[in-house]
Amino acid sequence: MEDKRVHLIVEGKVQGVFYRASARDTAVSLGLKGYVKNLPDGNVELVAEGPRGKLDQIIEWCKTGPADANVTEIRTTFSASIGEFDNFHIQY
Repeated sequence: MEDKRVHLIVEGKVQGVFYRASARDTAVSLGLKGYVKNLPDGNVELVAEGPRGKLDQIIEWCKTGPADANVTEIRTTFSASIGEFDNFHIQY
């Protein structure tokens, strides 16, 4: 099965609540590759590549995030995987 790529913009109270670290841990446990980072506007960006079923799992996790997060919206864009990542990491 062909890998896919998902680009997420997560809105709400998602900075300062361990969202990036928790997202990284979840993505690594799912075997995904990509990154998560804070954006200047207070949102979080997540890009992941892997099997569609695993991407669906990270999207579901992102809808809630860690305990102190309050996600209000997620913008999701799927595309073909381009294989640019070796692992899943936090970008600063």
